[in-house]
Amino acid sequence: MLAELSIKNFAIIDNIKIEFKDGLTVLTGETGAGKSIIIDAIQLLTGGRGSVDFVRHGSEKAEIEGLFFLERNRVVVDKAIEFGIDLDGEDTVILHRTITSAGKSICRINGKLVTLAILKEIGQLLIDIHSQHETQSLMDTDLHLSLLDHYASHQLKDLKREYREMFTEYKRLRKRYIELSENEQEVAHRLDLLKFQHNELQQANLQPNEDTELDEERHQLMNYEKIYQSVSDAYESLYGEQKGLEWLSQALTSLQNVSEFDQRLESRSEELSNHYYLIEEMAFELRNQLDEMEFDPERLNEIEARLNEINHLKRKYGHSVEQILQYYEEVEEEIEQLENKDVHLAQLEKQLKEMSKDILQKAEQLHEVRKLAAETLRSAIKTELKDLYLEKADFAVSFMTQPGQPLDPERDGERVKLTEDGFDYIEFLISPNPGEPLKGIGKIASGGELSRFMLAIKNIFARHQGITSVIFDEVDTGVSGRVAQAIAEKIYVVSEGSQVLCISHLPQVAAMADTHLLIEKTTTHDRTVTTVSELTEDAKVEEISRMITGAELTETTKDHAKELINLAQKHKVS
Repeated sequence: MLAELSIKNFAIIDNIKIEFKDGLTVLTGETGAGKSIIIDAIQLLTGGRGSVDFVRHGSEKAEIEGLFFLERNRVVVDKAIEFGIDLDGEDTVILHRTITSAGKSICRINGKLVTLAILKEIGQLLIDIHSQHETQSLMDTDLHLSLLDHYASHQLKDLKREYREMFTEYKRLRKRYIELSENEQEVAHRLDLLKFQHNELQQANLQPNEDTELDEERHQLMNYEKIYQSVSDAYESLYGEQKGLEWLSQALTSLQNVSEFDQRLESRSEELSNHYYLIEEMAFELRNQLDEMEFDPERLNEIEARLNEINHLKRKYGHSVEQILQYYEEVEEEIEQLENKDVHLAQLEKQLKEMSKDILQKAEQLHEVRKLAAETLRSAIKTELKDLYLEKADFAVSFMTQPGQPLDPERDGERVKLTEDGFDYIEFLISPNPGEPLKGIGKIASGGELSRFMLAIKNIFARHQGITSVIFDEVDTGVSGRVAQAIAEKIYVVSEGSQVLCISHLPQVAAMADTHLLIEKTTTHDRTVTTVSELTEDAKVEEISRMITGAELTETTKDHAKELINLAQKHKVS
């Protein structure tokens, strides 16, 4: 849940800190007081697009910070670990967003700088925001399949993973087949280019790790004098009159002379003898290295020329010799395929037919699971709509396919287009009144009907999601009376499973609140300032009375407000 929100120099907000509680929190206030600005701030905190327009006039930057309690939300914990974000063993996450007047955006999670994409990925696991604009997304049929798949995620998870693995291979085969099927002129041009590259790489005769070995040899040649002098000094220090080995020999002789009198000295003598012969052998090796060392300036020039040639090839074919050699093998393989195009086309065509059969079978399995999920979703939504006084409304999921191309698999005698989600293309249909045919949501739903339909979906999906907080921003627009009361009750149901923050102009929703926050706008020193305050029970009655009448408060409206609150309390305990 969102436990605390801090906003500084954001739009008309100077500096506020809001502590949120569990359950249903309702935010009310006059239009323009800053209610939606608070939601805008939360959207930015969870990865929304920023703008310098959000920075308060005369300020250098706007800052937003939110403290979230994870409450054993393993999805967020695992995602944080994936991005290397340290939670210090705590079930808390702090998101921070700064937007400067120069247009720069700075994002942090638990103090660590992150990209906006990471902030968004984590933020969307913490908060689910629904506004009037978000409700319109229900009309976007491209989103309907993802909504249905989310509803059936448990049944589809493994199937979709298996299908997408097959789809990746299927796309690769299709691409290769199309490339080989191109016209003769393009194939000839491609073959000429590959043969040129093959010849260039073949003449280069690169060897594995050649660049690394040449670099090491060049380094040795460039430091030849220093190496020769150091090896010579080491050898002279060990071998010769009055040098290291002679002194060791004297020490060994001294110990051997008395070792028969002391067993400990005998073991010391043996140990020193071993070391002496090892060092003597090392001295001979140093002498041999000196004899073999020879400075060859021409070799250094050869190395420089070879490294220049290798670097030239790296710029064209890969970042390392290993990548270049791998590319060389790929070129050889492709030349062989192009020179024997007909044979490979036949092989690819056979592979595609086999793959098409397998992937179509997997897509059919996805389709069947979705159809079962669609019937369950239909029943659940109709139940929710009935509670929202759309008892005569009908809902259905329409399944369609998109026509395919010659290489696409056939289904019931017709080629169908495959995507990474299968061949299903779906649309949510609704009929709000009896006798009316099922039509697309965007063609039939009014604002009030759309709000109720969205809330029905949200109430169903809230049971399947691990979102810690849900925000409703005036999703109750266009409703009143008993429908408003039903919406208030549905929003409260969502709050029983997740923390809910709700901006509303409906007194019925405000009466249902566990916590009621009042957003007000005042003017101080010729500057507009937004304030947030938690209402007491008496203040809550007055605010709901104002929401009912919008005019001067009377005892009658206060009694009505008290009645709404009492009804809400009875509903909560029922």
